[in-house]
Amino acid sequence: MNNKPDTPVTVVGLGLMGQALAGAFLKAGHPTTVWNRTAAKARQLVAEGARSAPTLDDALAAGPLTIVCLTDYQAVHELLDGSDIQLDGRTLINLTSGDSAQARETADWARRRGARYLDGAIMAVPQAIGTAEAVILHSGPQSDFEAHKPTLDALGTVTHLGADHGLASLYDVAGLAMMWSVLNAWLQGTALLRTAGVDAATYAPFARQIATVVAQWLPGYAEQIDSGSFPAEVSALEADARAMAHLIEESEALGVNAELPRLIKKMADRSIAAGHGAEQYPVLIEEFSRPAAD
Repeated sequence: MNNKPDTPVTVVGLGLMGQALAGAFLKAGHPTTVWNRTAAKARQLVAEGARSAPTLDDALAAGPLTIVCLTDYQAVHELLDGSDIQLDGRTLINLTSGDSAQARETADWARRRGARYLDGAIMAVPQAIGTAEAVILHSGPQSDFEAHKPTLDALGTVTHLGADHGLASLYDVAGLAMMWSVLNAWLQGTALLRTAGVDAATYAPFARQIATVVAQWLPGYAEQIDSGSFPAEVSALEADARAMAHLIEESEALGVNAELPRLIKKMADRSIAAGHGAEQYPVLIEEFSRPAAD
């Protein structure tokens, strides 16, 4: 990683993730100041070389870059709104989980306080921080990201998504949607095969193969979505809907929960009723892009 170990960093918030972030900066050689409402959470980091700031204002004044990682955006504002320090010329990077509207509102707040601001999302568990497996997304002005990337590289694989401060939060929830959808599909299949005495470990390699194959379809399907044209090159949605019905019938016959496949078939049926039955599966983007029907 291309770090500048002489660059000071402040970390505000020392939950498990905040501690991991501060620890990674220390390991990379950055002078690291930490602050937390409960000062005892800084003890181990201080033992490793961090400086525990006596006050939040002192922590913010310690250097040009502050990483904020708190419970939620409400906690961020409750904390920072109580600070009287001038933030002119300083950069705040908020790695607190929240939604895109909160990210944009916080960017406006930071701008009014004279601070540069990047919003971010951590796609990793605390134990992965400091390794290449830790993916950390950032959104906001690219110049601000590039100015601090050599320091941020200490945390893992850092990526800039664009100038819109809400992008990191949107990518975060889009990633969660992908993760849970893959896991839910695997659990549905596992529940079906368990009725025949097949354990999860036996099914997992086959499921992984299917997931890999389906992932290879995504670039081509993305082209269809972006062009708004959905020719049935592989199969038509009406054929997929018949297969969905088979999955539902088999699940119900075996006493396996069929709520998830019924939900997807309901969406497919609406699309078919709207005249899209002869088009390919990505045409369902229209269903996913509108509010849920009552």
